[in-house]
Amino acid sequence: MRIDIATAPGSHPRPNEDWTAVATPAAGSGGTLVALDGVTPPPNGDGCVHGVPWFTARLGGALTELSASRREMSLADVLAASIRRTADAHRDTCDLSHPRTPQATVVMVRWDSDTVEHLVLSDSTLLLESPDGEVRAVVDDRLDRVPRSVRRQAAATDALRNAEGGFFTAAADPDVAAKAVTGRTPAAQVRTAVALTDGAARWVEVFREGDWADVLALVRKSGPQELIDRVRAAESADPDGVAFRRGKPYDDATVVYVEP
Repeated sequence: MRIDIATAPGSHPRPNEDWTAVATPAAGSGGTLVALDGVTPPPNGDGCVHGVPWFTARLGGALTELSASRREMSLADVLAASIRRTADAHRDTCDLSHPRTPQATVVMVRWDSDTVEHLVLSDSTLLLESPDGEVRAVVDDRLDRVPRSVRRQAAATDALRNAEGGFFTAAADPDVAAKAVTGRTPAAQVRTAVALTDGAARWVEVFREGDWADVLALVRKSGPQELIDRVRAAESADPDGVAFRRGKPYDDATVVYVEP
């Protein structure tokens, strides 16, 4: 088994709002991977006294524990239970009805000798490579379906956040777990899994430096940090987003590479 992880904040002094963990063996065999990308709150706040890093740590810890120890639970059920547990931890102190209450995108992978399970919610990416080298990107593209003109307006975007016809994130409502993209693949058909928060996926999705197969080959050969370094170089070459329009000049980036 090979596991490589790299993560980096987008800009200082703002803390890294991504969170990741890999646990193995899970429930006696296999393993589990969790990667979260916390959603940066608006300048006027999110109704929470704790902050996004607190939220991603709580949610990520619950996801890792339950996915590793409760193999009888589906990943969607693990996500629902973890969202509920995290919401309960600050329900009495924070306004969980706020549209920007702390929230995160989610990638989860759980594997054993027979099966590789996956779950993706919102705009992080999971790459699954088959033994013959074919790379499949598992994505939840609902945010991409929102017109760019709408995404430039915070209020209009928030109206579609965790709403039918819009897009979904892991926030305070456990029911969104049922909206996640999920699947199961025979273990013999998966050689490698790579989780990318959107700050790392920029190399493909924003800067067009290669495709998903190129990402996987680069990370396998040179490690996750090399991908993040290349993203940072591309961001620095266009710091004002003139050539490559994007929401933030620099973004938190996390890459997790696993060969089960």
